[in-house]
Amino acid sequence: MENPTLDAVTDTTFAERVLAAEVPVLVDYWATWCSPCRQLDPILEELAVRYRDRVRFLRLDTDANAVTPDAQRVRGVPTVQIFVAGQEVRRFQGAKTKRELQDAVESVLA
Repeated sequence: MENPTLDAVTDTTFAERVLAAEVPVLVDYWATWCSPCRQLDPILEELAVRYRDRVRFLRLDTDANAVTPDAQRVRGVPTVQIFVAGQEVRRFQGAKTKRELQDAVESVLA
Protein backbone atom coordinates (compact mmCIF):
# COMPACT_ATOMS: atom_id res chain seq x y z
CA MET A 1 0.00 0.00 0.00
CA GLU A 2 1.90 3.03 -1.26
CA ASN A 3 1.25 6.22 0.62
CA PRO A 4 3.25 9.38 -0.12
CA THR A 5 2.73 10.96 3.30
CA LEU A 6 3.29 7.94 5.52
CA ASP A 7 6.86 6.69 5.18
CA ALA A 8 7.67 3.03 5.60
CA VAL A 9 9.68 1.76 8.52
CA THR A 10 11.14 -1.75 8.66
CA ASP A 11 12.70 -4.10 11.17
CA THR A 12 16.07 -2.78 9.99
CA THR A 13 15.23 0.94 10.28
CA PHE A 14 12.95 0.91 13.36
CA ALA A 15 15.60 1.74 15.97
CA GLU A 16 17.00 4.65 13.97
CA ARG A 17 13.72 6.10 12.65
CA VAL A 18 11.57 5.55 15.75
CA LEU A 19 13.56 4.96 18.92
CA ALA A 20 16.29 7.50 18.12
CA ALA A 21 13.96 10.15 16.67
CA GLU A 22 14.18 13.67 18.04
CA VAL A 23 10.47 14.30 17.40
CA PRO A 24 7.43 12.28 18.48
CA VAL A 25 6.77 9.31 16.17
CA LEU A 26 3.47 7.62 15.35
CA VAL A 27 3.87 4.06 14.03
CA ASP A 28 0.99 2.38 12.21
CA TYR A 29 1.31 -1.43 12.16
CA TRP A 30 -0.70 -2.72 9.20
CA ALA A 31 -1.12 -5.55 6.71
CA THR A 32 -2.40 -5.61 3.12
CA TRP A 33 -5.24 -8.00 3.99
CA CYS A 34 -6.49 -5.84 6.90
CA SER A 35 -9.71 -3.94 6.12
CA PRO A 36 -9.64 -1.74 9.27
CA CYS A 37 -6.07 -0.79 8.31
CA ARG A 38 -7.34 0.58 5.00
CA GLN A 39 -10.03 2.55 6.85
CA LEU A 40 -7.40 4.11 9.10
CA ASP A 41 -5.12 5.07 6.21
CA PRO A 42 -6.84 8.31 5.05
CA ILE A 43 -7.14 9.52 8.65
CA LEU A 44 -3.43 8.97 9.29
CA GLU A 45 -2.55 10.60 5.98
CA GLU A 46 -4.57 13.70 6.88
CA LEU A 47 -2.97 13.89 10.33
CA ALA A 48 0.49 13.36 8.83
CA VAL A 49 -0.02 16.39 6.60
CA ARG A 50 -1.38 18.45 9.47
CA TYR A 51 1.46 17.64 11.89
CA ARG A 52 4.25 17.09 9.35
CA ASP A 53 6.68 19.50 10.98
CA ARG A 54 6.15 18.23 14.53
CA VAL A 55 5.42 14.49 14.39
CA ARG A 56 6.88 11.73 12.20
CA PHE A 57 4.23 9.32 10.84
CA LEU A 58 5.52 5.88 9.84
CA ARG A 59 3.95 2.61 8.68
CA LEU A 60 5.24 -0.89 9.31
CA ASP A 61 3.98 -3.77 7.17
CA THR A 62 3.66 -6.61 9.66
CA ASP A 63 3.69 -9.30 6.96
CA ALA A 64 7.07 -8.12 5.64
CA ASN A 65 8.53 -7.24 9.06
CA ALA A 66 7.84 -9.74 11.84
CA VAL A 67 10.65 -8.91 14.30
CA THR A 68 9.54 -5.43 15.37
CA PRO A 69 5.85 -6.23 15.99
CA ASP A 70 6.93 -9.19 18.14
CA ALA A 71 9.46 -7.07 20.06
CA GLN A 72 6.83 -4.33 20.56
CA ARG A 73 4.18 -6.87 21.66
CA VAL A 74 1.88 -5.98 18.76
CA ARG A 75 -0.70 -8.77 18.67
CA GLY A 76 -3.10 -7.51 16.01
CA VAL A 77 -3.52 -4.96 13.26
CA PRO A 78 -4.13 -2.18 13.02
CA THR A 79 -2.10 -1.12 16.03
CA VAL A 80 -0.86 2.44 16.44
CA GLN A 81 1.95 3.36 18.82
CA ILE A 82 3.17 6.84 19.65
CA PHE A 83 6.75 7.23 20.83
CA VAL A 84 8.39 10.21 22.53
CA ALA A 85 12.15 10.13 23.11
CA GLY A 86 12.22 6.43 22.21
CA GLN A 87 9.54 5.45 24.74
CA GLU A 88 6.03 4.31 23.92
CA VAL A 89 3.55 6.78 25.41
CA ARG A 90 0.28 5.75 23.70
CA ARG A 91 -1.10 2.62 22.02
CA PHE A 92 -4.31 1.92 20.16
CA GLN A 93 -5.51 -1.33 18.65
CA GLY A 94 -8.29 -1.58 16.09
CA ALA A 95 -9.94 1.13 14.05
CA LYS A 96 -10.07 4.52 15.75
CA THR A 97 -11.74 7.79 14.91
CA LYS A 98 -9.91 10.82 13.61
CA ARG A 99 -10.72 12.62 16.87
CA GLU A 100 -9.19 9.85 19.03
CA LEU A 101 -5.98 9.84 17.02
CA GLN A 102 -5.78 13.62 16.78
CA ASP A 103 -6.28 13.95 20.54
CA ALA A 104 -3.48 11.42 21.13
CA VAL A 105 -1.11 13.33 18.86
CA GLU A 106 -2.03 16.63 20.49
CA SER A 107 -1.42 15.15 23.95
CA VAL A 108 2.22 14.39 23.13
CA LEU A 109 2.75 17.87 21.73
CA ALA A 110 1.32 19.68 24.76
